[in-house]
Amino acid sequence: MGAYYGYFIIGGILSVVGMVISQRLKSKFNKYSNVPIRSGLSGREVAEQMLRHFGISDVKVVEGQGFLTDHYNPATKTVSLSEGVYRGRNIAAAAVAAHECGHAVQHAEAYAPLQMRSALVPIVNLSAMAQQWLLIIAFMTLSTMPSLMLITIIAFAVTTLFSFITLPVEFDASRRALVWLDNSGVARGQEYDGAKDALWWAAMTYVAAALSALVMVLYLILQYNRSR
Repeated sequence: MGAYYGYFIIGGILSVVGMVISQRLKSKFNKYSNVPIRSGLSGREVAEQMLRHFGISDVKVVEGQGFLTDHYNPATKTVSLSEGVYRGRNIAAAAVAAHECGHAVQHAEAYAPLQMRSALVPIVNLSAMAQQWLLIIAFMTLSTMPSLMLITIIAFAVTTLFSFITLPVEFDASRRALVWLDNSGVARGQEYDGAKDALWWAAMTYVAAALSALVMVLYLILQYNRSR
């Protein structure tokens, strides 16, 4: 069971790193939420304007709930913006709205990494549900049934792959958002710099998640090799 305790120690450390980055993101979002955007556009208006620019007419912009729960759903073709972003007329709202529309543009252009990520969603959901149960049993039977640990590694590897495929999807959406914000004149100068700063910290949450997943897979592989 010592290996299982090691898993919790590594997991705890990575969770702390993730929380630090998450808190930094919230701090940046709150900072730029208090900086009005000179164009006066709300997040909803920014999103609708960006979609029109790219000739996308079949995507709806809707108001969601929660804090930083903004997302694009390729299945329903909806850009869901949290209340603060949907109604906000500030740098943070403009940056987040444009980023989510960046995903809609990716979808319209059949961006390969987004298509790959979407195809993996059902498998990832299944792997994520099975992981914790597999992990407990695998550590308990590590000396007698090492093959179960191998199955666990595969389950974790699937979600790790998903995390790394997500990185180019998120970075590309931010790149598209920033280019459009600048070229359209919606956010320039210090406004552009603020939007870039906010989106960079948002991207770091995905980087931290991907690295955490990779470390866990490597740790499980190490335990599997030791048991053989």
